[in-house]
Amino acid sequence: MIQTSNPLCIEFCGLTFNTPLVLLSGCVGFGEEYTRVRGFSNRDAGAVCLKGTTLEPRPGNPPHRVYETPMGMLNAIGLQNPGVDHVVDNILPELDFDETRFIANVSGSTVEEYYEVTRRFDDSAIDAIEINISCPNVKQGGVAFGNDPQMSARVVETCRKATGKPLITKLSPNQTDIAGNARLCIEAGSDAFAVINTMMGMAIDIDERQPVIGNNQGGLSGPAIKPIALLKVHQVYQVCRSHQIPIIGQGGVTSAEDAIEFLIAGASAVGVGTALFYDPLVCKKINDGMRTYLEKHQLSDIQTLTGSLQLNGQPGCC
Repeated sequence: MIQTSNPLCIEFCGLTFNTPLVLLSGCVGFGEEYTRVRGFSNRDAGAVCLKGTTLEPRPGNPPHRVYETPMGMLNAIGLQNPGVDHVVDNILPELDFDETRFIANVSGSTVEEYYEVTRRFDDSAIDAIEINISCPNVKQGGVAFGNDPQMSARVVETCRKATGKPLITKLSPNQTDIAGNARLCIEAGSDAFAVINTMMGMAIDIDERQPVIGNNQGGLSGPAIKPIALLKVHQVYQVCRSHQIPIIGQGGVTSAEDAIEFLIAGASAVGVGTALFYDPLVCKKINDGMRTYLEKHQLSDIQTLTGSLQLNGQPGCC
C-alpha cells in the first residue's frame, strides 16, 4: 500500500511515490526480474519502469549484448520484448499495483508506432508512460528521434494525443542542446522528463580487432556517467522549474549521497539502474541513507531538496 506519511514520500505528476527511487527500464524486466532475490521488494521503489516495449515482438541484437567497463557497463539489447499486446494482456495483470507505481516504456522506429503503443498502454492499468525517444527513426535514415529537437517534439505531440496518462520523456545526452530539446517537448505536451538516457560508447577486443558488442556500439551506464548526468539534470531543471515539470534524475546512482546530489541538482525523483546488477538490495540502503540525511539536517520532507543547489557565482570557462 502507498504510504503518504513518511519523509521520503513525493508527488510526481499527480501520483504518490513511497520514495523518490525509480527502478529504470531495462534493469528489472517487466517488474519481476529481481523478485526471486531474498530481501528484494518493489515496495522499496516509488515506481518501476517496465522494459522497453514496441508494437510487435522483437528478438533483439546479436551477442555480445552487455560488457562491463571501468565504472560502468555497455549494453545493446536491441529492445528485445514480446510486443505491447502481450505486455498489456499477460504481464500487467500479474503485477501488484499495491506494491508500487508501474510505468510503461514506449519505443518505436516510426512516429506511428509510438502512437499505437502509447494508445494501447492508455487502455490499461499502467500508472504512467515513459517514451524512449533515443530510438532510430527508420524514415529519416536512422537518426535517433531524441537527438533532433523537432523530431523529439513530434513524438511527444503524437503520444500526447494517444493518452491522458502522465507522459514522461526520456532525454538523450547525445545531443547539442538538451535544455532546448526539453523546452520543445514541454510545449508538445510532456508532463515530466527522465534525464539522462545512456551515452553511446564502444569497447574493442584487441586480439580480434573487433568491437566487443555485437551491435558495434552500446549505451554506457553506471558511475562513469554520473557527473554528466548531474549537469544535464541541472540544465533541464532551468527550463522545467517555471513550468513545474518534474524530472527523474538518473545516471550512475549507487548510494544515498548520489541520489541526494540528483535531487539538489533539480530532480524530483531518482532512477536506479546499473547498481541493481551487482546489488539488488541497493534501494533499501539508499532509502535508509536518505532518511539519515534528513534527520541530520533536520529536514522533514525529501521534496525540499529538489533544486536547492547554490551555485558558486557565475559559470565561467572550463
